[in-house]
Amino acid sequence: MELDDSFYALVEITCRDLYIKSLKEIPPDIVEAIRKAAARETKEVGKRIFSHYLQSIELGRNKDMMVCQDTGIPIYWVKIGGKMRFDGSRLNDAIVRGTERATREHPLRSSIVSPLKRENRQTSTGDGIPVIKYEFAADCDHIDILFMPKGSGSENMSSLKMLVPADGVNGIKKFVLEQVIGAGAKPCPPTIVGVGIGGSSDLCMALAKKATTRPLGTKNPDPQIAAIEDELYNVINQTGIGPQGLGGDTTALAVHIESAWTHITCNPVAVNLQCWRAERRRAKIWANGTVEFGF
Repeated sequence: MELDDSFYALVEITCRDLYIKSLKEIPPDIVEAIRKAAARETKEVGKRIFSHYLQSIELGRNKDMMVCQDTGIPIYWVKIGGKMRFDGSRLNDAIVRGTERATREHPLRSSIVSPLKRENRQTSTGDGIPVIKYEFAADCDHIDILFMPKGSGSENMSSLKMLVPADGVNGIKKFVLEQVIGAGAKPCPPTIVGVGIGGSSDLCMALAKKATTRPLGTKNPDPQIAAIEDELYNVINQTGIGPQGLGGDTTALAVHIESAWTHITCNPVAVNLQCWRAERRRAKIWANGTVEFGF
């Protein structure tokens, strides 16, 4: 069935709402993790910071306020069901228009500028922005859109190293720890530490970012990688960096690793940190006009 104009209009409105909602309501798994971290915190400064975090979460939810002023880089992961039939160019345009509408109609601060002239269109869009990544799912009759507004404090701490196979697992763990410790307070900890392993340099970075969107409590299906996630999580939380880098018992809410096969002579590793808010929203859209929001 060929989709009509109403479908693309619905995608546009949904993407507008995803952007706005993500900045005001922190995902439930993140809220629960912050509450647990606050309850077990032993440092007074850490307790105060967690108290501020929880206040900000409540203001966002109950007063319809943004939890942070940073509207981030708009990023969409779009999973397309194999049973859907539509114009990909029109879908892409609808996502861009939804981003623009969120910024103009809310209004949101536009954080997107050209890289050299620093020109700002005041739409949170520009060449290559929003970032839109497409995936495909067989035997599926809807599209699934996962949205993240990636703030600059954490994004500026992104890093990649082209390891060689001889560096082994210890080389991977060493690099991740160096990046977390070097980042200190800049990514607004406690963070979600996203790690990419393998692939090409660009794929490795994309894997690290996608890893930060996984719900807390999920594990990599590979037992060896899951064990590394646990080990790094425990070690990072022994650094004492703590919330906002001022000292405390929780520096990371989670360590998530995603991987891909790679070339026989290289083994890239990437780190992408996500701030304590870990803002994300998801929507599923069916051809009949049904929309289901979630996290």
